[in-house]
Amino acid sequence: MRKIVAPMLAAALLLTACSNSEEPLPSLSVSSGGEGEAPKVEFDTPLKVKEPVVKTVEEGDGAEIDPGQTLSVRISAFNAKDGSNTEETYTADSGNDLELNDKMKQGNPQLYNVLADARVGSQFAYAVPPVGGGQGAPGRPGQLLVFTVESAKETKQPLDKAKGKPVEPVAELPTVKVNDDGVPQITIDKADPKPDELAAQTLIKGSGEKVKKSDTITAHYVGVQWSNGKKFDSSWDRGQPSEFPLTGVIKGWTQGLSGQTVGSRVLLVIPPELAYGKDPAQGQPGGTLVFVVDILGIK
Repeated sequence: MRKIVAPMLAAALLLTACSNSEEPLPSLSVSSGGEGEAPKVEFDTPLKVKEPVVKTVEEGDGAEIDPGQTLSVRISAFNAKDGSNTEETYTADSGNDLELNDKMKQGNPQLYNVLADARVGSQFAYAVPPVGGGQGAPGRPGQLLVFTVESAKETKQPLDKAKGKPVEPVAELPTVKVNDDGVPQITIDKADPKPDELAAQTLIKGSGEKVKKSDTITAHYVGVQWSNGKKFDSSWDRGQPSEFPLTGVIKGWTQGLSGQTVGSRVLLVIPPELAYGKDPAQGQPGGTLVFVVDILGIK
């Protein structure tokens, strides 16, 4: 499985956990729910913590966890105020990926150190206080997260560019050439008819894992408007690839990149109804859009 970690846990990991000499979460009780079932979790409500608190519920007996690995975790999240279960993946087909990387080490050193010193099979409880919104922004209630480390594996590093077998381009689509720096350049011939439907042309066929609609990908990309050929965005110009959940991008990306493979370079011609529309909000490109996307990895 290549999902990003559950949103509640991801948000919590950006907070810095505190050290506490007292017994953390004294009212918490966690018991096994059986194989393929979520654990049974009980605690006094409202559960109040002034700072994030982490507690080892059960020590695992699997392989030692090493920094830099990607952990597959099962999670059950609760509203700390009323105890309601808001999300769980113990009963899902597979768990969520959690990278034990420098980002976690800097943002939450206590949790990082606890996980880096643990074994596969360990179970943890993580409580975070509510976060106020302010100035009209929505806040987030306090949370209790119970999660189990299911496995640990070496983190796959994304490619630096598309790698694979070149594919003969389709006629009547924009042409793509690379400059001296290896960056794709898109040329739109005004004589070519503008496609009425999404066109997804593989330019380089990678041999990696197939992308699913639910995946988050690491990609380099450049986008231009069909109407004037003007470039409006480029990760190559910023000097580093971007990460995108395919559930959170324009429909043309979701549909056009699903089923493609890691290592591929894909030309997307996206009609307005699958992009930002003909008359988009200020700052967004309108009309038919053309992208070249290098799929470098799946998170």
